[in-house]
Amino acid sequence: MRPTIDDLLATARVVSLPLRTRFRGIDHREALLLEGPRGATEFSPFVEYDDAEAATWLAAALDFGWGDEPAVFRSSVRVNATLPVVEPGRVAEVLDRFSGCRTVKVKVADPGQRLEEEVARVRAVREYLGPEGRIRLDANGGWTVDEAERAVHALAEFDLEYVEQPCESVDELAQVRERIRYMGIGVAADESVRKAEDPLAVARAGAADLLVIKAQPLGGIAAAERIIAEAGLPVVVSSALDTSVGLSMGAHLAAAVPQLEYDCGLGTAALLTADVTDAPLTPIDGAVPVRRIDLSAGLLDRHEASADRRDWWLDRLRRCYALLDALDE
Repeated sequence: MRPTIDDLLATARVVSLPLRTRFRGIDHREALLLEGPRGATEFSPFVEYDDAEAATWLAAALDFGWGDEPAVFRSSVRVNATLPVVEPGRVAEVLDRFSGCRTVKVKVADPGQRLEEEVARVRAVREYLGPEGRIRLDANGGWTVDEAERAVHALAEFDLEYVEQPCESVDELAQVRERIRYMGIGVAADESVRKAEDPLAVARAGAADLLVIKAQPLGGIAAAERIIAEAGLPVVVSSALDTSVGLSMGAHLAAAVPQLEYDCGLGTAALLTADVTDAPLTPIDGAVPVRRIDLSAGLLDRHEASADRRDWWLDRLRRCYALLDALDE
């Protein structure tokens, strides 16, 4: 049974957590935390998302806090480090926070970045990792097809694992995949899965070699498991710059995937300077454990969002809950 909106409001806490490095254009990550019978859960769609998209994230929070526990195949999940757009001289400083991670996801295609700057940043990552480490790129749909091809050619010397969402549309992904296939560099789809009306369209179109799967944007662990099963492609389970609670949701999803070939994007608590628990889900020896998170009352108080931001989130919670109710009807 779905909890009532009053049940949710009774435990809702809104936090604003500072980031170590500016990421996705923000310096603080806001999130709304809830307590269900299964434990703490998270509702944290980015502030620019409309209510229809955000309601799917609420469905995920309710699934994790009130739904069935998924069956899991592993007790820990190997994760990648995530490198925001930083100067090459800061690469080691950022990556040192990701203990034992053998894979680095490098953010690229940032507005205003020149290709030679991205080459310098990726070169610094390769020097940090050595020859055995793995490098993947994430463009967040920021390139045209021609720009993507040019960038992959320029960066291929650093032995890329794959490039994530190089372009925005499924058709563009298919074109890029065809153009770079001969180099042995795969194409991963992220936004074309989590922001699409049909998350399976990219798989049916043969436009990607693997899918990036995120529990919150897809409506929760059970919904994500169905998409993984139907897509029939390898997956990387990732996060959306969540608190440790949201990362726990992602870790449970990753643990429920029978075949997990790639390191997952669930180490991003290392990008936060604060969290909502005394035992954050940060990488240890390149992995995170699959466990529930105990909220810290002291940290929730310390990082509580301002009154106007709290009201904004609670209003958003009410609107998204009403959308879920309407869909059920």
